[in-house]
Amino acid sequence: MDKAKSEVISSAGFSTRAIHMERAEDSAGTLVFPINTSVSFEESGNFTYARQGNPTRDALEKVMCSLEKAKHSFVLPSGNGAGSFITHLLRPGDHILACQDMYGGLIGYFDNLATPVLNYSLTYANFADKAQFMAGFKENTRFVWLESPTNPLLNIYDIREIAKVCKEKKAYLVFDNTFYTPYLLNPLELGVDIVIHSGTKYIGGHSDIMIGFVCVNDEDIYKKLKELYELYGGCPSPFECYLALRGLKTLPVRMKRAQRNALKLAQMLEKSPQIEKVFYPGLPSHEGYELNKKQARGTGAIVSFKLKGADVDTSVKFCLALHLFCFAGSLGGVEGLVCVPTQFTHGALPPEFKKKVGVTDNLVRISLGIEDYEDIEKDITNALKAIS
Repeated sequence: MDKAKSEVISSAGFSTRAIHMERAEDSAGTLVFPINTSVSFEESGNFTYARQGNPTRDALEKVMCSLEKAKHSFVLPSGNGAGSFITHLLRPGDHILACQDMYGGLIGYFDNLATPVLNYSLTYANFADKAQFMAGFKENTRFVWLESPTNPLLNIYDIREIAKVCKEKKAYLVFDNTFYTPYLLNPLELGVDIVIHSGTKYIGGHSDIMIGFVCVNDEDIYKKLKELYELYGGCPSPFECYLALRGLKTLPVRMKRAQRNALKLAQMLEKSPQIEKVFYPGLPSHEGYELNKKQARGTGAIVSFKLKGADVDTSVKFCLALHLFCFAGSLGGVEGLVCVPTQFTHGALPPEFKKKVGVTDNLVRISLGIEDYEDIEKDITNALKAIS
């Protein structure tokens, strides 16, 4: 692509860049970036060995940089792979301070591998409680791990304020942007040091790939990660990269539709006498409603709620009574998904930990898809009748 076209695309809006940015990386002029499966490359070219770099993966990294407003990005085989990859920046004895209501899969990694095997120390804290958050820091704190909104309770935290504290404490702030994606939030602009994604979710968007991302601006962090990446050996195939490039093209359209469905459903559930509480940052009743408006461009497509007086069997019965929502883990696809977090995302965690963070047996998490809302509301209404 010639320089003039490339400059136009690079300075365009989000949707335009998501669609056309990959073309700026293809010298052959193809409409769709090709899947390059070569393992080895001639030494005279830009690539040498596929573990270190691949043309299809390189194009995806550059598109993600554009959308996440990052200088550098890395593609990993999964979201958990992205999270575990960056912990190799740490050394044995280093400390991680993590928000207590984060994704259960990474909690499992921290508790079962990072702490006992890699010898990192770890503290979970309620980041909404400033005194508890500040008390969580130690002299050897190197990472602060944050989600906003959190999974599955959708708590909203002040990213700028937390980033400011991390700078003062000389700790890297890691932010998981899976729920909002670069379309709704760019954490690096708010002071975050490292952004990770499970691209398996909204970026892929069709529940058919596993992929993860790490995005950074700091050159020192990039150089360290670049060296680690070439040794780490965790890179997805060119086919997954191609599917992620394809998914990014429709990300804005899908997020708008799913978010609209989520807001309508949250408003409907908030009026139901069978619902104890609804967790959705698009509702004025949500504690983080105003803060979210200041730091994000939307409210996402995940709605969690607690069924009034329900035990785990009743919660599961509700999920199984749904016809349009698949009772399964994961989220972010075009189809709706529903789960009971105590049995899925947080299933392997100790009961006392789940109780402490508010992940109870009557909590249900719904990932809204892009189905017609009228059908969604009818399905939810019928499932509520089934447990009444």
